Amino acid sequence: MREMTTDRIEQAIAELAPYFGERLSRNQSVREHHAHGEGYHAQHPPQAVVFAETTEDVAHALRVCNAHRAPVIPFGAGTSLEGQVNAIEGGISIDLSRMTSLLELNSGDMDCRVQAGITRQELNLLLRDEGLFFPVDPGGEATIGGMCATRASGTGAVRYGTIRENVLGLTVVLADGRIMRVGRRVRKSAMGYDLTHLLIGSEGTLGVITEVQLRLHGIPETMAAAVCQFETLADCVQTAVQVMQMSVPIGRMELLDDVQMDACIRYARLEGYRPIPTMFFEFEGGPESVREQIETVEAIAADNNGSAFTWSTQAQERAALWKTRHAVFWACLAYRPGYTGISTDAIVPISALTDMILGAKRDIEESGITAPIVGHIGDGNFHTVMLVPPGEEELEKVRALDHKIIARALSLGGSASGEHGVGLAKMEFMPAEHDAVALDVMRTIKHALDPNNILNPGKLLPPPTPPC
Repeated sequence: MREMTTDRIEQAIAELAPYFGERLSRNQSVREHHAHGEGYHAQHPPQAVVFAETTEDVAHALRVCNAHRAPVIPFGAGTSLEGQVNAIEGGISIDLSRMTSLLELNSGDMDCRVQAGITRQELNLLLRDEGLFFPVDPGGEATIGGMCATRASGTGAVRYGTIRENVLGLTVVLADGRIMRVGRRVRKSAMGYDLTHLLIGSEGTLGVITEVQLRLHGIPETMAAAVCQFETLADCVQTAVQVMQMSVPIGRMELLDDVQMDACIRYARLEGYRPIPTMFFEFEGGPESVREQIETVEAIAADNNGSAFTWSTQAQERAALWKTRHAVFWACLAYRPGYTGISTDAIVPISALTDMILGAKRDIEESGITAPIVGHIGDGNFHTVMLVPPGEEELEKVRALDHKIIARALSLGGSASGEHGVGLAKMEFMPAEHDAVALDVMRTIKHALDPNNILNPGKLLPPPTPPC
C-alpha cells in the first residue's frame, strides 16, 4: 500500500513539474523545512514542495493531485504547534508564503482582501497610513491563511475576538481543484449555510484557503500598557475574573505565573520586576476612556493585593512589554537549555478560571515538571509550556501532565484547545468534546468535500471506532 501511494505521488510530481518549473522543489533542506511546524512532533517531510503564487496555481496543483490521489499539505509560515503541517502520509506540500498581496482595501468600510500568505505584521505595515489595523495577534509570524486554517486567536481576543470574528469571506480551492468564494463584504448575512466559518479551523482538511476578506479596525487614539504584580497566583487570577465580570473594555490582559516571570526576567533582562505572578494589561480608546479603564483596573488589583501597578502610554515602552510577552516560549526554552518545550492551550469559562489555573498549578507541582503558565486570561485561555529533558520516560511524564490538565479543563466545561487547533496532538481529545453523532457529521462533511482524502490526511478527525 505504501509503495502504491509513493507511485501516485511520483506521478503527480512528474505532471506538476512542467507547470511549476523552478517553483517545484525536491531539495532535501526545503523538504525538511516543510516537514514540521514549531511543535515537538517527529518530522515528516513531503516528497516535494510547490510554491504557489496565485489561486489558479493552487487549483492546478489540486486538480493534478486529486487525479492521482496524492496527499496535499497546505503550508504557510510553519508556526503551527500541533503537527498540522507534517506530511505524515507523504505527499506534496503547497507553500503559500509567496502569496503576500493586499488585493483590495476599502478604508471607508474598514475591510480588505488579502492573499493567504501575508502575515499580520506585513498587513499592518500596509494599513498603518490609513489609520487602520488588523488586531488578531497570535504572537508569531503566522500567515493570515494559516491563522484561518487553525482558528487562531491571541492577545487581542479579549477585545477584538478571534480570527473567526474578523473574517468576512474566503476564496478556497476544493480537493478537485474547483475554486469556491464564500462570504460577502457585509457584516452579516442570513443567506444559506455559513460556509465561511465551516472552513475556519478546518486545518486544510476541507480545502486550501488562498484569499481572505478581513474586517479591520481603527487604530485607537490612545493606548496604554500596565504591569501589576501579585504575591499569590489566586489574587492574580481573581483580578482578571473581576475585570471581565465588570465589563471593563480592556485591550489585552495577560497572566504570567512566577516561573514564567522568572524565565522572562532572565531572558529579556527585565529590570524592576520580581519573579512572582504578574499581569500585563493594555488599554485602548480616547484619553478619558483609557484613564477610566486604568483607574478601574488599578482599584480591582489593589483589592486583590496587587502591587507595583505601573503604566505608560509611550509606544517604545509598550512595544518592549509586548515583545517580552510574545517571547515567552523562547524564554522558556532558554530557562532550561537543551529541553524541549511542549505547549498546551486549554480554555475554560471565565467563572471557572480560578479553579482551572490553581488546579493546573497543583498538577504541575505534583508532577515535578518545570512548566511555566502564561495566559490570554481575559478569554479563559491559558498555556502551560512543559519543559522536557531528553528521554522517553520524561516525555511520558509530560504527556500524563498534559492529559491531566486537559481533563481538568473538560470537567469545568472547557475545551482541549483554545487556539492551537487539533492537528495530530489534540486529535485524541476530539471524542471527549464531541459526541459520536457530531463526529459522524464531521466525517460526512469531510468525505463530501474530499472523497479521495487527499487534503491533509490523518489530521483533526480521529478514525471511527470499529463496530464490536
